[in-house]
Amino acid sequence: PGWLLSPAGRPYLDSILHKNQRRVFGLLERPALPPALAVPTVTYKLFLAGKSGVGKTALVAWLGGTSVPPAHHETLGIEATTLFWPAKPRASGRPVLFQLHLWD
Repeated sequence: PGWLLSPAGRPYLDSILHKNQRRVFGLLERPALPPALAVPTVTYKLFLAGKSGVGKTALVAWLGGTSVPPAHHETLGIEATTLFWPAKPRASGRPVLFQLHLWD
């Protein structure tokens, strides 16, 4: 669980942070890693649906490391957020980079 903060995981964490805050990536962007640290990317698309005002947009903002809107504003259409998260699964022992497309 603490791999990301360990010396081995720190370069991966630094690739998704900017000034100690999660960096916002566009749909075609990805974290820059040195060739020695290149890892496979696993992509998931997560679609959040539910009643109005239950916190879907706030959840996406919290996961993405951006500020949570202070007041409720209805989301018109779909907002897509790309989130990267490095992890080291116990089964393989090799780091992977999860790319999450959150559709709100």
